[in-house]
Amino acid sequence: MIYLDNAATSWPKPKSVPQAMERFLREYGANPGRSGHALSIQAGRVVFEARERVARLFGHRDPLSVVFTKNATEALNMAILGLLQPGDHAITSTMEHNSALRPLRFLEGRGVAVSRISCGADGTLDPGDVARAISPATRLIVLSHASNVVGTLCPIAEIGRLARERGCLFCVDAAQSAGAVPIDMAAMGIDLLAFTGHKSLYGPQGTGGLCIGDRARGRLRPLLYGGTGSASDSDVHPDFLPDRFEAGTQNAVGLAGLAEGIAFVEERGLENIRRHETALTTRLFEGLREVPGARVFGTQDAQRKIAVVSFNLEGWSCSEVAQALEDRAGICCRAGLHCAPLSHRQLGTFPEGTVRFSLGLFNTETEIAAAIDAVREIAKRPKGGLP
Repeated sequence: MIYLDNAATSWPKPKSVPQAMERFLREYGANPGRSGHALSIQAGRVVFEARERVARLFGHRDPLSVVFTKNATEALNMAILGLLQPGDHAITSTMEHNSALRPLRFLEGRGVAVSRISCGADGTLDPGDVARAISPATRLIVLSHASNVVGTLCPIAEIGRLARERGCLFCVDAAQSAGAVPIDMAAMGIDLLAFTGHKSLYGPQGTGGLCIGDRARGRLRPLLYGGTGSASDSDVHPDFLPDRFEAGTQNAVGLAGLAEGIAFVEERGLENIRRHETALTTRLFEGLREVPGARVFGTQDAQRKIAVVSFNLEGWSCSEVAQALEDRAGICCRAGLHCAPLSHRQLGTFPEGTVRFSLGLFNTETEIAAAIDAVREIAKRPKGGLP
């Protein structure tokens, strides 16, 4: 089997990740922050270590303003719904995931104005278009760091500077980029960074978070209210971090795995990971371009994207291609709209979608060569039918 669906969830995980999770459950699987006994204290240490590793990886100065969620979707909802009110204006792009598009659409029906900036045919965003959309009512800019459909990287640092100059907050969806490319919140002018643990951070599903910068801290409203293990003498929700945004028992065992996933990324070195994935992406581009009838979408400069490649074969539906790849070559990939309908309208692939290969650190040159060969063999067969 060849696994090329890392943009959905990275697999396999480093051995240290399940080992850390098993150790947590076997040795000190108590509720962090809810009791004063030794097991609860040790569980709390695990959670705080995860905060420290997240903060360090993203150039975020305060681990206590790393708020854990179950995924990037929850983090984006926390940022978007927690900031915007009727009369506000928000800016996003046509290359966003539904995790941002849907809460914005929900608020649009309740008096929030939303501008959706069109991207280029290769998925690129012009910061000048964002600048022209900013108005006195603009409160938030929400953009993906990397497209989950074509992998194109957004000029985050330029837009971060723009947001600071124009007095609005900047929220970045790093679901695809966290652990794949360097992120420095301070240097890039990011006020809110939403991330997930189960992709390029090599953690388990059910982990993620929102890093809250100083400019956003006092403006953000919680989505949930409830028990935090702190200020238990009051029925008023705490106003300090991280408790203000972490009501209820956390996924501590998952965070033990996330901490190990981040440690793995740090040990391998982000530059080394990036170099490996960029080389594989370049090889994949070169091979697919030689396949008759194959059309590759997005920028084909691997330095300007993450390791995500979307393509279609002339005369074949993307679902037929994906099924044939698995049946004939044991290749696991994804076909369809990838939860990003506006991206496909921008690319001209709506409503069918694309075949998406998403690579990871554990993929090899041999696997990429096999994937190219498999696509070539499918393209040779009669159009419109399964081989």
